Order: sequence, then structure tokens, then C-alpha cells
Amino acid sequence: MAEAVMASARRTVLVEAEGVRALHAALDGELGERLVEAVGCMQSSGGRVIVTGMGKSGHVARKIASTLASTGTPAHFVHPAEASHGDLGMIHGSDVVLALSWSGEAPELADIVAYTRRFGVKLVAITSRAASALGSAADVPLVLPAMPEACPNGLAPTTSTTMQMAMGDVLAVALLSLRGFTASDFRQFHPGGKLGAQLRRARDLMHAGEDLPVVPADAMLSHAIVEMTGKRLGVTAVVDGEGRLAGVITDGDVRSAMEGGFVDRPVSSIMTRNPRRIGPDMLVQEALAMMHKARITSLFVVEDTQLLGVLHIHDLLREGVA
Repeated sequence: MAEAVMASARRTVLVEAEGVRALHAALDGELGERLVEAVGCMQSSGGRVIVTGMGKSGHVARKIASTLASTGTPAHFVHPAEASHGDLGMIHGSDVVLALSWSGEAPELADIVAYTRRFGVKLVAITSRAASALGSAADVPLVLPAMPEACPNGLAPTTSTTMQMAMGDVLAVALLSLRGFTASDFRQFHPGGKLGAQLRRARDLMHAGEDLPVVPADAMLSHAIVEMTGKRLGVTAVVDGEGRLAGVITDGDVRSAMEGGFVDRPVSSIMTRNPRRIGPDMLVQEALAMMHKARITSLFVVEDTQLLGVLHIHDLLREGVA
């Protein structure tokens, strides 16, 4: 059984990979030219991208609509059957309809296609047959190479849906690139979960105000120990008289200073000068990379030479970033 399962798995992946490779090659021809038209049409429309499809193509269409919307292109899915019962009113003249049908002959799409033709709504099609009803009606037909399905019977949509999905990603990524869509923009649409946490900034998670362990440069070691113990971060910042970061004392520094017994002394005599610092708008994912590279557990957040806070590895662990 195991051998049969693995043989089937490898064959499925290889067949679908061949489909994606064929799609990649086709972009060097007419498909690439049509792609440029489709992206230009969606970028300049001033409306939304209305994505539609039936059956497995409909499931792919929902995903494409979601990807477009989450990357800065207003989009939503309209079910073709619901469109025939009133939802055509959701499609405006400034919208672009993106319709998916591998055969190009899905009868459920007829009313949406007719609506776009009647009211001059731009229609982009993703199909494998240029001469199909959908391909012929479209303003911009994106004709994908007709490749074998991974299903051993050649029937279940597998390779075809993978290629449709890839084409949807091609459109979404091209549009976000043209719009200059940044990680900051991305975060607006992805505030939750681990992805949202990775897109947060240092100012969002840093310890500041009363929670920030800090002592003046003329303080004594005993003062620093009390500050570190009270704030429970294993570190304290040392600042000069103007609030600028002058150094850092870690629990390791304290242990080294007390190897021969406790002797109170100025913090300036044991602190590490010029500690690593970051700006308040640095993404916490970038801050984590800095911590890993330098093998440290905290970074001080500084803006215009002034100490604002400290970002600790425990904060990143708590938020699911690390």
C-alpha cells in the first residue's frame, strides 16, 4: 500500500509541476501579451475585480478574489448562479469581471458574460480554449496550455486548477508590485495570527515608560541590580544626562562583576558601550533576525538619539513571532 501511495503522490506532483512549467513557457508568447493587457485593465479600471466561476473553478475563483483583496486590489467573488438571481446588480460599469472556466463552456456563466457584453463591463477570462464561448466573448482571454489532469482517469480537475490558481497569483502579484504594495500596507489587511504578529513594529511590542529598565550613567551597580530585578528583563539601559543611550548592563555583566564578591561601583565601569539599537518602525521579524545573528535577547529602541524602549525576545515569543 505504501509503495502505491507514494508512486501516486510522486506522479501527481510531477504532472501538476509539468502544468506549471507549461504555463511558465506560455508566458513568453501570446499569453504574456494578454497578461499585460489584463493587468493594465484591472489597474486602470477604477472599480473592483469581480471573480466568478463554477464548480472547482469557482473554488479557485474564491481564492483568487481573496488574494487580490488582501494585496490591495479591491475584489470579491460572485457566484454565477446567484448572479442570475439578482447579484448581477453587484457588478458596476467600472468593474472588471474575471471569469474562470477550463473548458470555457460552463453554462452557468452565460448570464454574467451576457451582462458584461450588454453594459460594456470589461471581461477577462481564464480558460484553456480560445475558441470556447467564454474565450470568444472575453475582452482579454488568458488562454492556458491544455495539460493532462493528474487524475489517472484524466477527469478530476487537478492540474487545471493548479494552473488556474497560479495564474491568479500571477495577476495578484503583478498588481501589488505595480501599486508599490509594501509590508506596511500588507499588515492593514492581515492584523491577526502569526503573520500579523510578524508585521508588527518594534514600537508595538517594546517596553517603555515605567516598564523600561533604565539607570543614569552616574548610578551605582546596586541601583542597576534593583532596576533589573524589578523590571525582570535581565538587562537595563544606561543613559546620559540628556536621555541618550550610553550603554547596557546585562545579568551576565553583573555576575562577572561579582565574581570576587560584591563591590558597589559606578555602572559606567562595567557597562557595554554602544549597545545594538533599532528604530521604532523596524518590523519585529527584522528585529528577531538581528537578535539571532548577534546572539542577544534584547534590542534598544531609539529615535533621534533618544531612548524610547527595549524589545525583548520574550515579547516576540509571546506574540508567536519567534
